[in-house]
Amino acid sequence: MDLGAGRRGVDMGPSAMRLAGLNEKLASLGYEVEDLGNIAVEQPEKLPVGPTNARYLPQIAHTCARLAGMVRGAIDEGRVPLVLGGDHSVAMGTVAGVASHFRERGEKIGLIWVDAHADMNTPESSPSGNVHGMPLAALIGSGAPELTELGGFAPKVEPASVAIVGLRSVDEIERQNVRGAGVHAFTMRDIDERGLRSVMQEAIEHAARGTAGFHLSFDMDAVDPQEAPGVGTPVRGGITYREAHLAMEIVNDSGQMVSMEMVEVNPVIDEVNRTALLAVELIMSAMGKRIL
Repeated sequence: MDLGAGRRGVDMGPSAMRLAGLNEKLASLGYEVEDLGNIAVEQPEKLPVGPTNARYLPQIAHTCARLAGMVRGAIDEGRVPLVLGGDHSVAMGTVAGVASHFRERGEKIGLIWVDAHADMNTPESSPSGNVHGMPLAALIGSGAPELTELGGFAPKVEPASVAIVGLRSVDEIERQNVRGAGVHAFTMRDIDERGLRSVMQEAIEHAARGTAGFHLSFDMDAVDPQEAPGVGTPVRGGITYREAHLAMEIVNDSGQMVSMEMVEVNPVIDEVNRTALLAVELIMSAMGKRIL
């Protein structure tokens, strides 16, 4: 899906990651991989844009509802859902599916959001109207009801159980949303001053405290564009190649990750599939690949 983005092309991200050998590489770690294929998404060429402050909102909500059902079905069967995006608005479907599974058991989940952007705009605050800048706000209960009420309940995650890692590009009004929401935001300055290891350990502590585990949502624009050029909204000064791997290795070490998604790979502006190849490498580290 690229309905939530301002630039076309991220709808081809899942194919690029498959082409980079994701399924085969996961199987080499001993996983039984079942690829459920792509969810059909309407193309923007034949759709009305809809409200300018939340473009393609009905279609995005519909697609996320379908995704939530598939994720819920997978986790109900004892599998680990791994969702490939697409723009970051798919996270609303993924997290809704995971949260509903644990909610039925009387449990909550945490969320680690690795991203250059906070994605905490609402239709009222968004300067662009692109929904991929709104999913985290929706998941903690702020924004359009079509998004916040996916699955019939809100919030999907308590703000205190949310950690954003790698933040470095925040809209002016959105900054107030982040400060007031109660989420734990770790900017690139925090990583520079404290080191990635310290930041990730604290992020995991927040996301795992009082929860059944956490969902990991990784936007490839968190990585510096020198390493990941194929993203829709690149921002200089991101986490390095090794820092990204270290973050994923620490996630795996924690044993607390219950689901994962990798989003915003855009093959249209990539260089010989570099970004998709790195995305697959990072998934492998999160799933347990080690140097030795």
